[in-house]
Amino acid sequence: MRVHTGVKQFTCDQCGKSFSQSSHLKDHINIHTGEKPYKCSHCDKRFSRSGNLKTHERIHTGEKPHTCDQCGKSFTIKGQLSAHMRVHTGEKPYTCDQCGTSFTQAGHLKNHMKIHTREKLNTCDQCGNMFLNASALKQHMNVHTKEKPHSCHLCGKSFLCLQSLKEHQKLHTAVREYMCFECEKTFTSAKCLKLHLRIHTGEKPYKCSHCDKRFNQSATLKKHERLHTGEKPYPCTACGKCFNNSSALHRHTKNIHSK
Repeated sequence: MRVHTGVKQFTCDQCGKSFSQSSHLKDHINIHTGEKPYKCSHCDKRFSRSGNLKTHERIHTGEKPHTCDQCGKSFTIKGQLSAHMRVHTGEKPYTCDQCGTSFTQAGHLKNHMKIHTREKLNTCDQCGNMFLNASALKQHMNVHTKEKPHSCHLCGKSFLCLQSLKEHQKLHTAVREYMCFECEKTFTSAKCLKLHLRIHTGEKPYKCSHCDKRFNQSATLKKHERLHTGEKPYPCTACGKCFNNSSALHRHTKNIHSK
């Protein structure tokens, strides 16, 4: 039985990298020689390392052995699980040295840096907004065209972007993978969890421009400011009376017109 001492006694004479096992060195040398002895039994792809083949074959088998102990979501590789766990912990280890904005994944930081370097930015010819890639610009253009190409097959509701549709469909499937560690309440999206956490932290980032009141949600602020502006955007279709929020309109319709 081999004792794991941590000593890396097998060294690659091509690059000097060391390994604790001869089999690991053997796989590593394939990188230099270009040899790919490990072939997928489901398709024609080949790999230089047995571990890479094993990970690839999970695409075919659907195996996801790495499971989050917070929400039960599973992943094919350990790295995906590690990145996912930051959703629950709130950890953002990748920080921009230009503006201090932090990210959960290195790839997100890399995309963000293009804002500072102006590298390959895609500009909207309607409003001038800039995007990091062409797909983001294409999705943004739906705002101007009013197109909602992503429809829910269960209720028919349509959305501007695919991610909004995915979040919506969780309402039908009852998937609630984001949990509050304070009260264990669960949510369908990170955004909903973030809004909820303000109940516990007391954070109220939205301040009324007419008085000193503050709110934890932008929608609540908007509703409040109508008290100052007198705006009443919700008209009753039966009698024409207007209300400053949808709840007041609903109560009016129920109490006056449904009798």
